[in-house]
Amino acid sequence: MEIENAKLDSARKADEERLAFESKHKFNIIVGSFITPEYAKGLCEGYRKQGYDPKILKKERSRFELVSIEAHDSFRKAFSRLKQFQDTVQIESWMYINK
Repeated sequence: MEIENAKLDSARKADEERLAFESKHKFNIIVGSFITPEYAKGLCEGYRKQGYDPKILKKERSRFELVSIEAHDSFRKAFSRLKQFQDTVQIESWMYINK
């Protein structure tokens, strides 16, 4: 019984930590990363024409601009959408986590 209670307590703490982390961060699906701002704007416009609402993010401590196609509050949702996006739209897309 003690072992089961310890497992449940550990799982509860892990969930609390995950929720605390997720509440402070956004999980962005990135389709491009550029030093040249015009390239980022061009990619945004291309995705906008496809019906998406892309955003340009400034990468912390970097000259790079990231083109985010979607942002989510939940890691699980973002990861699921990332896999779908990689399978259907942009195989080289990736996730960027920011505050």
